[in-house]
This record gives sequence, C-alpha cells and structure tokens, in this order.
Amino acid sequence: MIVDNSQDIIDSRDIIARIVELHERAEDDLLEPEEQEELDILTSLAEQADRSPDWEYGETLIRDSYFKQYAQELAEDIGAVQDISNWPLYCIDWEWAAQDLKADYFCVDFDGVDYWFRN
Repeated sequence: MIVDNSQDIIDSRDIIARIVELHERAEDDLLEPEEQEELDILTSLAEQADRSPDWEYGETLIRDSYFKQYAQELAEDIGAVQDISNWPLYCIDWEWAAQDLKADYFCVDFDGVDYWFRN
C-alpha cells in the first residue's frame, strides 16, 4: 500500500507496513531511488511519532487541512452535538473547535505537511 501526504486520514499500521515492505526490497537490492526517498520520509515520520504508545497498534493521523472536518465528525460521533442543521448548532465555529481540540494532539511533519495524532 502506498502512503502519501495527500491522504486526509492515515493509519500508522499502513505506514509501518510500507516501511517493512521497503526495507525488504532494500535487503533484496530491489529498491529504486524514489522508493529510497519514500523510505526516508516514512522513517522520519515514524521517528517523530515514536512518543505515541499506540503507534504500532493503529494511531490515526489527521491531515491539518482536514482537521476542522474531523473535529466536526468527532463531535457528532460522540454525541456532543446532534442535528447540526438546526439552530444554534449550525452556528458553531468549527475552526475554533478544531483549534481547541488540537491541544490534545501532537503534530508531526510528513514531508512538508502537518498531521495530527492524539497524545
């Protein structure tokens, strides 16, 4: 599976699997130059996220540009808000809510793109 920084949500297990796959290719001398670059980028990402105790079990990384939508979906999923199409719920400042939620998340750089995961 290819993992890149255009995805809104990434599971850390996909990153781990891709790193393992690329390492195996490197051991067999089959690694192309662009795959070596990918391996370096993914390894750097994994090293930044090593503070997560859930990294190997499935940590969710959320792309910064998607975080507002993620915050809204999370609020709906946990029942913090009901039908947001009704007043006053459609007046919620989701940008502010997302920024506030980030206090519980770590930020990592994935090849120039910020991703967030729960701390």
